[in-house]
Amino acid sequence: MADVYLGLGSNVGDKAVNLRAALWLLTSPSATADSESVTIWQVSSLYRTDPVGYLDQDWFLNAVVHIETRLTPRELLNKLIAIERKLGRVRTVRNGPRIIDLDILLWQDRIVCEDDLVIPHPRLHERLFVLEPLAEIAPEARHPVLGLSVAECLALLAAGCEDAPGVFRIDGPGWAAAPTR
Repeated sequence: MADVYLGLGSNVGDKAVNLRAALWLLTSPSATADSESVTIWQVSSLYRTDPVGYLDQDWFLNAVVHIETRLTPRELLNKLIAIERKLGRVRTVRNGPRIIDLDILLWQDRIVCEDDLVIPHPRLHERLFVLEPLAEIAPEARHPVLGLSVAECLALLAAGCEDAPGVFRIDGPGWAAAPTR
């Protein structure tokens, strides 16, 4: 079993519902893996964030989830892509609006460099909207390429970007619980 951190984001439709649905599907059986292949250990608070890159779009909700998995990095990537498709993601504009975005951020101390799969996420250390929720649940996790903890990456980035897009904590980890009727 591997400890993995995933980034979640949405800025189309009911953003919180989209994120909850992705979490539910993450632990659901799929054609490529059984339901026991992914266990959710911890979910960060929910953050409202300004868009980065392509700015002509709505704000995002972002979170990070700590999972344990039996899947290989490739199998997990395939599962994440299948979840995005199931929830209706259509890739159009790079960094543009999306109903759901799921990224592998860290995979223990593993480094993977393939054409369509790079771990740790190549822009992890450049994104406050990822580092804030990741530092909340895993401040001591280490970036295996930079050799820095997540907390150190966050401190370095925050110190150098006073004019950075906003990242605001809007709800605690309880947001991920399914709504009661």
